[in-house]
Amino acid sequence: VIDIGSGKGYLSSFLSMQYNLKVYGIDSSNSNTNGAHERNRKLKKYWRAYQSRGRANLKSQRLEKANDRLVKSEIKHKAIDKKLLNSDSNLQSQDRVTVQDLAPSCGFPEIAPSETSKQTDVDLVAQTQPDESELSEEALAILNALPADAVEVSSSSHGNCGELCEEEKAQRKMASLKIKASKSSESNLYSPLTSCITSETELSDIITDLEDCVMVGLHTCGDLAANTLRIFTAKPEIKAVCSVGCCYHLLSEQFENQEVCPEEVWGFPMCQYLKSKGWCCGRNARMSACLALERVAVGQMLPTESLFSRAVLQVIIEEIYGVTKSDRHVGKTFSKSSSFVDYVRKSLKKLELDDSKLLDSCIMDYYEKYKPRMNELEAFNMLKVALAPCIEVLILLDRLCYLKEQDNIAWSGLVKLFDPVKSPRCYAVIALKKQSCF
Repeated sequence: VIDIGSGKGYLSSFLSMQYNLKVYGIDSSNSNTNGAHERNRKLKKYWRAYQSRGRANLKSQRLEKANDRLVKSEIKHKAIDKKLLNSDSNLQSQDRVTVQDLAPSCGFPEIAPSETSKQTDVDLVAQTQPDESELSEEALAILNALPADAVEVSSSSHGNCGELCEEEKAQRKMASLKIKASKSSESNLYSPLTSCITSETELSDIITDLEDCVMVGLHTCGDLAANTLRIFTAKPEIKAVCSVGCCYHLLSEQFENQEVCPEEVWGFPMCQYLKSKGWCCGRNARMSACLALERVAVGQMLPTESLFSRAVLQVIIEEIYGVTKSDRHVGKTFSKSSSFVDYVRKSLKKLELDDSKLLDSCIMDYYEKYKPRMNELEAFNMLKVALAPCIEVLILLDRLCYLKEQDNIAWSGLVKLFDPVKSPRCYAVIALKKQSCF
């Protein structure tokens, strides 16, 4: 697994330790990479105890599921037996035919009528016992969520059922042995790396032992989400991608500044349709796309006071200093300020503007002047919240359409991974390469 924009390695370390996967976490910040190394070192101290607890929980869950299946099967067979007893046909022959029809056709021997009930119970118990070599239900959940044509099935899967069962058993046994062997080694499965990822990045230059892999990105900022998809489509080694983007306001837009630069790679738009239309959102719309409608819907309202203070600050900067655009940002100054006056002075210093021009009384005059309009600002921001999903979906569908345009993609789609109240950027762009590309 290659984790793009891995930060301090939260996702990478979880994937490597929980699922025993070999993971490379790539981040452009050296401090993040160093932090990931340190965090990984500390995690390994406690990992054995965590694994033991996890295995015990999994065993308990499997046992509960097995018992549930056993109870359901017993109820089903009692219903069948009752139906057979009420039948006017020959009971003994009917029993034999029914049980043979119920039994799997993968090489099971015929069962004598007198042993039917006992043998059926034995088979049911055997089928419900957990087998470490088999894929867990949790592992199959993602495949069940995909449409039927998402994964191509090779023609060999339509062969003899008995032979297929034996072949699958052998394959699963080998996979189980490999997993156990890799678990027994103490090698570090997670490797944090520092590199700035662009659409032109050669992964083989960063990862020397690059092999077939899956690329993931959890909350990749701005253009990084778009570049992740471009790398996925261009590199044959990457067989699947799962990308959750964020920070739409940091996206670069091809048609935002009316400057024609066809050679440059842009974050938006990606698909040919929106490019042909010269589509542009603009920074304000992209900022709105970052808002969280679901949070507001459950009562987590917007920070009206801080938004109002920021708006008044902008009026002061434009009218007193004549500045309409700046590359600098005030950030989270409001939460660290004791009053509006304090907020304005700290912000001006961050913007490298001379705050001695302003008296405290002048600053407060601006505040009092616009305070009656705070309700207007709140209504305007609520309108932005209501429109936010429309803009976000436009950006997500642009990325999806880009994947649909590629010839080497077997399936692609948008999947809602998270509770939007907990994580507003909850949609993942997921795609699988065609098997011919494997």
